[in-house]
Amino acid sequence: MWNEAMIQMLLLGIVETLYMTLCSTLFGYLLGLPMGILLVTSGRGGILPCRPLFKVLDVIVNLTRSIPFLILMIAVIPFTRLVVGTSIGSTATIVPLVLSAAPFIARLVESSLQEVDQGVIEAAQSMGASPLQIVYKVLLPEALPSLINGAAIATTTILGYSAMAGAVGGGGLGNIAISYGYNRYQTDVMFVTVVLLIIIVQIFQEIGTRGARRSDKRR
Repeated sequence: MWNEAMIQMLLLGIVETLYMTLCSTLFGYLLGLPMGILLVTSGRGGILPCRPLFKVLDVIVNLTRSIPFLILMIAVIPFTRLVVGTSIGSTATIVPLVLSAAPFIARLVESSLQEVDQGVIEAAQSMGASPLQIVYKVLLPEALPSLINGAAIATTTILGYSAMAGAVGGGGLGNIAISYGYNRYQTDVMFVTVVLLIIIVQIFQEIGTRGARRSDKRR
């Protein structure tokens, strides 16, 4: 049972899981970070209030967050095929992972930026800082510890989604757990994949916690 082929399969599963998780987190932040910034700056009390823009973004984020990941993954199969040429495997899984993660990340970013002291923002405005300068020199640096904590939460959430993708043709440890641990009743394989996923989650969480502590200027 636990021969070299099985060990290599598990190692490949770890690599595929990390590949899906990290790539999806990166692309998720490329979409979610600007959305979160716009939600804060265009909302009530923001530095550039724009109610129509805020409402549109708010509705988009709420709607996309309401769709369960497995349903979203199946629903966007045609789009996934258009983007990557296939609907199965670790690369194909990245597409629905990004679409699911981006609105979640936008809310995390929005929450982190809203924690910034309004007095700091007003001080920057009184010194003539432009909205862009306030975002990049005040909001993001001041919210950095919270943003790093949010990134750790987003990464572990995406990791959980990537494991669920194994039920519908995704790669990684989730696929091994379904194909071998569930379909073939190999409970030892299921147990090992669960332990590996827990270890990866703990590593991501520890990295996020340490990064947040080091970036916190109040310490």
